[in-house]
Amino acid sequence: MADNIDIRELNERIEKESAFLDLINLEMKKVIIGQKNMIDRLIIGLLSNGHVLLEGVPGLAKTLAIKSLAQTIKASFSRIQFTPDLLPADLIGTMIYSQKKEEFLVKKGPVFAHFILADEINRAPAKVQSALLEAMQERQVTIGDETHKIEEPFLVLATENPLEQEGTYPLPEAQVDRFMLKVIINYPEKDEEKAIIRQNVSQKFPHTNPVVSVDEILKARMVVRDIYLDEKIENYITDIVFATRYPVSYNLNQYENMISYGASPRASINLALAAKAYAFLKRRGYVIPEDVRAIAHDVMRHRIGLTYEAEAENITSEEIINEILNVIEVP
Repeated sequence: MADNIDIRELNERIEKESAFLDLINLEMKKVIIGQKNMIDRLIIGLLSNGHVLLEGVPGLAKTLAIKSLAQTIKASFSRIQFTPDLLPADLIGTMIYSQKKEEFLVKKGPVFAHFILADEINRAPAKVQSALLEAMQERQVTIGDETHKIEEPFLVLATENPLEQEGTYPLPEAQVDRFMLKVIINYPEKDEEKAIIRQNVSQKFPHTNPVVSVDEILKARMVVRDIYLDEKIENYITDIVFATRYPVSYNLNQYENMISYGASPRASINLALAAKAYAFLKRRGYVIPEDVRAIAHDVMRHRIGLTYEAEAENITSEEIINEILNVIEVP
């Protein structure tokens, strides 16, 4: 157990270190109307060193949000439009022959940036997706026989459109699992939509300014790791994850034939990290069960495999997660 002095000290430290969040939110509000949930999830990914997959119909400001967040931080940004004819070399780079030097030189690709926007990631074939996979997981890229480190912070923010499935390549389960969060984006409210219209038909479209340095982000990541996670919360997280693997043990017999595979250990790690980052957003030095519940859907929804029976009965991973959160006792 951490004593009260530590927690008080930590709270004060977080209050000081999290001041930049207000600056980021102020800048983002200039450009993005509403979508607070999406912006919070992007910041959680950034603070936890995790990649984010955004899913939503076209026109919901997915690309704009990612671009604007990169602009608020003094960091490099690459946008890669994924298409069926994209090659791994278009992503990671290649060796080119220099006649002047009479040797092969490395020409680095757009993946060498702090922020990568992988637009419509499911439009590119598996070999391109797997090239991105090494960069995401290992934080390095191999070109020829040389391995090149990618600078931190390194954040892949991918978007996919759930509507058009023709001519797309569904992401392999192994790759989807490497995304810390999968965020579903919904339509704006009526008032927000009116404000969006006004903003887009006015003479000048606002833009964000860089307000935070890369060093501040890396420092904040260290603070997020220091946030206190009680053993009771650890048990709560493992129960949530284990309930997806062994539903019968948690009196969820109705889902025994609905789940083809449960969440991986990455789900437990990411749930703990994301809950810490969520507590940081709330300026708190310790994690409470509400932090875990708030982020559980985004961490888990892409990590539960559904059987044909589940699909036939229109049972979704969202419903399963809801039921798990209702059944498992909150500490």
